[in-house]
Amino acid sequence: MPSNQTPLGALPARFRRQRILVVGCGDVGLRVARALPSRVRVLGLTSSPARMPQLRAQGITPLHGNLDQARTLARIAGLADRVVHLAPPSTEPAQQWWRDRRTEALLRALRLRGAPAALVYASTSGVYGDCAGEWVPEHRPVAPHTPRAQRRVDAERLVRFFGRGSGTRTSVLRIPGIYASDRVGGTPRERLEKGTPVLEAGDDVYTNHIHADDLARAVLAALWRGRPQRVYNASDDSALKMGDYFDLAADLYGLPRPPRVPRNAAQESLPLVLLSFMSESRRLDNRRMKQELRVRLRHPTVETGLRA
Repeated sequence: MPSNQTPLGALPARFRRQRILVVGCGDVGLRVARALPSRVRVLGLTSSPARMPQLRAQGITPLHGNLDQARTLARIAGLADRVVHLAPPSTEPAQQWWRDRRTEALLRALRLRGAPAALVYASTSGVYGDCAGEWVPEHRPVAPHTPRAQRRVDAERLVRFFGRGSGTRTSVLRIPGIYASDRVGGTPRERLEKGTPVLEAGDDVYTNHIHADDLARAVLAALWRGRPQRVYNASDDSALKMGDYFDLAADLYGLPRPPRVPRNAAQESLPLVLLSFMSESRRLDNRRMKQELRVRLRHPTVETGLRA
């Protein structure tokens, strides 16, 4: 006997709860979920069964799936109205090391049963490479210098192509350093306590930041207000060089300022990952984020954010 109930997916959107799928339920993903209104149902993709109770405690419906195992992703097809993609590319070495197979697998799964209305992808400002301290708008050509940034460029390409082909309104957020006092490793305190040196003023580079709560708000703004296949610099208003940032933090924490060293000395004593950040200098232009997404930063500078 036929059922007299209409399947949930066939109901007009105004008669059912919006369903948001968060892929990558780390610190920022949880902040996004907490910032959503209660009428929204949040789904969270996780590859760890051990994390499912934690996600449920946050009001998130956990879905088990692994971006590195495409066959586990079929169940997410057609489940969500909107998708937030915060998962990083794989770091495992591969023959085509510049490809982001995780994003490729996710988008393939989302195509199976009706694409979502909107998708936001969290990229990195590292795709611009070294800009010699210049102000960087979103239309500046990308020039990634590291393998991780090159994989992000590939992911951006996949996301925008997916949007054009499926009708999904995709947004790419290019994100700099994320900080927050309640985020693991989210402040410069640990590095200051170790006495890790920074570059001398003449060798120093501009660095960019955004508070984790402001980033979560930018993600949600893009989810509803982003223009189709649009890129946004998700950064605050600070225009600090890296050494000045650590000096500011040291003064706020009452800690000694870090020692300053020339670049040649840093290359001999600091880890390669840290040196990669010290070799790129740029200032992100965030006007598009504020004008088009109408994001009002609660922490417009790192000083206000660190004080908070």
